[in-house]
Amino acid sequence: CELRRNRIRSGCMDELLRAWVDQVPHLRRQFGFELVGAWIVDDSDEFIWILGYDGPGGFEAADTRYYNSSERAALNPDPAQWFESSTAVRIRPILPGV
Repeated sequence: CELRRNRIRSGCMDELLRAWVDQVPHLRRQFGFELVGAWIVDDSDEFIWILGYDGPGGFEAADTRYYNSSERAALNPDPAQWFESSTAVRIRPILPGV
């Protein structure tokens, strides 16, 4: 899995959420990903989500296919336009089912 933290431009969270919720989860699933969850941090401009992938070629190759796809290029509006910064770290569970 990968934990993604995105700092959103001040005042743009609603636009980001509309664009992201309407487009990204469905498209990610089409590419074999699992959306583990998504959250906003209270009293901040931070959007956090966890993305999983357990398919052929591994996470990195699948993520590259996703970002290089015509479907990803066609996202309108592109949610990334509201990102001020992004970080991603790979994570793994230590307690099954938790």
